[in-house]
Amino acid sequence: MSEDPILDKANQWLSGPIDQESKHEILELMKSPDELRDAFYKNLSFGTGGMRGIMGAGTNRINRYTIQMATQGLANYLLKHPPLRERHAVFIGYDSRHNSKEYAWEAARVLAGNGITAYLTCELRPSPFISFGVRNKKCSAGIMITASHNPKEYNGYKVYWSDGAQVVPPHDNGIVKEVEKIESLNDVRLSLENSPLIEIIDPELDFEYLDAIHKLQFDPKEDEQVGDQLKITYSSLHGTGIKLLPRALKSWGFSNINLVDHQSVPDGSFPTIKTPNPENPEALAMGIQQMVDTQSDLFIATDPDADRMGVVVLHKEKPFILTGNQIAAVCLEYICQILTQQERLPEKGAVISTIVSTDLLEVICKHYNLAYFDVLTGFKYIGELIHKWETEQSPYTFLFGAEESYGYLIGTHCRDKDATVISCLIAEAALLMNVEGRTLVDFLVEIYKKYGLFFEAQKTLDFPPGKKGMDQMNAMMDKLRKNSPQKIAGVPVEVFEDYQTSQRVNLLSKAVEPISLPSSNVLLFRLKDQSKIVVRPSGTEPKLKIYIGVYEPTFSELDSGLKTCQDKIDTLLHATESLLH
Repeated sequence: MSEDPILDKANQWLSGPIDQESKHEILELMKSPDELRDAFYKNLSFGTGGMRGIMGAGTNRINRYTIQMATQGLANYLLKHPPLRERHAVFIGYDSRHNSKEYAWEAARVLAGNGITAYLTCELRPSPFISFGVRNKKCSAGIMITASHNPKEYNGYKVYWSDGAQVVPPHDNGIVKEVEKIESLNDVRLSLENSPLIEIIDPELDFEYLDAIHKLQFDPKEDEQVGDQLKITYSSLHGTGIKLLPRALKSWGFSNINLVDHQSVPDGSFPTIKTPNPENPEALAMGIQQMVDTQSDLFIATDPDADRMGVVVLHKEKPFILTGNQIAAVCLEYICQILTQQERLPEKGAVISTIVSTDLLEVICKHYNLAYFDVLTGFKYIGELIHKWETEQSPYTFLFGAEESYGYLIGTHCRDKDATVISCLIAEAALLMNVEGRTLVDFLVEIYKKYGLFFEAQKTLDFPPGKKGMDQMNAMMDKLRKNSPQKIAGVPVEVFEDYQTSQRVNLLSKAVEPISLPSSNVLLFRLKDQSKIVVRPSGTEPKLKIYIGVYEPTFSELDSGLKTCQDKIDTLLHATESLLH
C-alpha cells in the first residue's frame, strides 16, 4: 500500500479481473496525476434515478465494471422483494451511444448470474419503449443504458420500477443503499452470455407498442383521409427515434415524411452536432434547413433515447422554434378542444406538470374544468402519480403529462415521457391547422389571445467542479432562503414556497400552509404581476438553475408581445442573480 489512496485504487484495478484495454488506459492515466485522480477519487454516484458520467476506466467513470457493480446492487435489492411472477425479471434496453450495447449485456449477465430473467432488446430502442416493455412483460424493474442528451463522452444507467416509471421512494433509496454496499468486482455474480435466463426480445413487441399508441389517436378518420398532405421533416439526431417514430407517424396516417439523412444513422459520435439536445437551436440547424428547402410544414427532432422532442413550424415561410412550454400548451389545448367537440372530455380528467413548467397549463385546465396537479421536477413524479391513481382506484382520468424540458406523455402504455406518441399528437394538431389553412403558430397565438401570453426562460449558473463548487452553490441557496425578498425587481412577492421545509407563505395575509410534495431544495416566488421565479440546485453537480415565467394579459402582435415578455424575464433574471450573490 502506498500513501496515495488514488494510486492504491488504480493499482487494485490493474491487478484485478479487468480487460487489457482498460489496464492500458489506466497506465496512460498514471502519466497525468490530475486525470488519474478524477478517474479514481470516488465511486461514481448512483443517484435516485441511476447514474450518468463520462465513459472510461476508473471508479468514477461509466464502464462495464461500474455497470456490473450497479446491477449487482439492483439485483440484491430485487431479491429482497417477492417477484411479480415465478421469478424476478428485468427489461433492458440501450441507445446509440458508444458501448451502450456492451453495457446492456453486462447488466443482463449480472442479473442472470443472480437468478433473475433478463429481457434484452434485439437492438437499440427508445427509453419509453423500455418503460412499455417493463409493463408488457410484467417485470420487476427495467434498465435503460443512456445518457439522454448529454455530449458523446457520456453514458448512463436509468432504472425503472415494475409500474414502468423511474424509481421513486422508497425503492430509489433502497437501491442506492444496496449499490453502495458493492465494494469490489468480487461482490459481482456474473453469468455466461449464453445463459438461459437472458432472453432477446422478439421485434414483434414493436408492433404491440405501435398498436398501443395507435389507439390514442384523437381524430383517426381525418388522419387517414388527409394525413399525407402534412409534410414532416424528421431527425433522430443519430439516436433511437429512427427505429419507431417514422413507423408510428405512418400508422397514424402521416406518410409524407422526409428524413434528415445525415442524422438518421445511429451514431454515438453524433458527428453532425455538438450536443444531441433538441432544446439547443444548434442541434436543430440541419433539420431546419431541410424543412425550409423542402417546404415542410413541421420539423420534429428527438434526443438520442427518444424520450424528448423539439418542434419547429414553418410559419409564413420562416422557421418558428417552439419552446418546451409552448409545445405543452399546444398539445393540451388541442386535446381539450377536440375532446370537447367529440363530447368525450372526461368529467374527472387530470393533467400533471412540474413546478418549474408554465402556469398556462393550469389556466387551460381551469377553463375546461379539468383537475391540475403540480409535482417536483422530474418525469418520474408524473409517472408516480399516474400509478397512484390506478392502484388507489382514483376518480381521475390521466389526460396529459408535461415538463418544460421537452418531455410529454399521453396514454398509459408507458410511464415515461414519450417523444414518439407526442410527435404523432403534434402532427395531428398540425394537420387540423393545415386543413384550415393555418399553422401551429397561428394556434399558439389563438391560445395566447384566449388566456393571455405566458412566456418562460431559464438560466443555469455554473460553479467550480467538486466540493468547492457545491459548497458555493448551497451557500447561495441558504442565503436566499434566510433572506427571502419582499420585492424582486420592484414587484411585490405575494407567495414564497420553500420545498425544503414544505411551507407556502402568503406574504400578504401571513398565512402559512403545508406543501404536499416531497421535501426538495427548491425555492419558488410568485409575484404580484403573476410572474414566477423558481431556483433549484442540481443534486449531483455544481449547477444552479433559475426558471422565470412572466405573464402579459394582452398583446397586439406575437413578436412584440414576446419581446415585452423577454424584457421582463431579463429584468427578473438580473434581479434574482443579484439576490444570490
